[in-house]
Amino acid sequence: MDDEGLVRLQKLLAASGVASRRKCEELMLAGEVQVDGEVVTRLGTKVDPAAARILVSGRRLPPVSPHVYLVLNKPRGVVSTMSDPQARRTLGDLVADRPERLFHVGRLDTDTSGLILLTNDGDFAQQVAHPSFEVDKTYVAEVDGEVFPRTIKQLLEGVTLDDGPVQVRQAKVIAGRHGRNQPGRSVVELVIHEGRNRIVRRLLEHVGHPVRQLTRTSIGPVRLAGLRTGEIRELSAGELGDLLELAAL
Repeated sequence: MDDEGLVRLQKLLAASGVASRRKCEELMLAGEVQVDGEVVTRLGTKVDPAAARILVSGRRLPPVSPHVYLVLNKPRGVVSTMSDPQARRTLGDLVADRPERLFHVGRLDTDTSGLILLTNDGDFAQQVAHPSFEVDKTYVAEVDGEVFPRTIKQLLEGVTLDDGPVQVRQAKVIAGRHGRNQPGRSVVELVIHEGRNRIVRRLLEHVGHPVRQLTRTSIGPVRLAGLRTGEIRELSAGELGDLLELAAL
């Protein structure tokens, strides 16, 4: 790094784990690397590692940053706040050993389990949670009753609740009376992009299928798979880069 804080692009790519320095040079020469919207093929080009918007083969490379970006599998019964005057168990309790002052990205109902993001990057937290950026969120709900195709069609066509319409991106039954669940219950997967209070529960109750259990399984490219209840991991560079692009950061 020179006195202005600039770094040779191929060195930065290699240090970020993209590939070896030689392979990174090949990617640059092949026109696979963009910096701030421009293809960069000149070896030795220097960039600001904290500010440059770099894409490699169309995928965003996160900037060098002091911030942390965490994924938590929130257990049921945990309140989506960092502290609670009623002494209930909170997200803060689950990350009490972390030195950073963390924010949660959006919320999950206390009775809902699953994926929630935590960070000390306030801009990231605000942008990813904001409905205008339409970051898809996937939920799996165990509900009362058998969910028929007409109900799935109703969900996909749009449902209007007392606080406005809800757009459902995707909806499908993944288990019903012939599946692994108890008679009279179904499991439904929904993809929506908004986060109004108890939106999934209200939506499914509106179409006649009250929720028994609810889990959020993904936010954008970030998946819950492999993360045990209460467990935390860092976002991968690929996940973070994709979220930064989705949130226009």
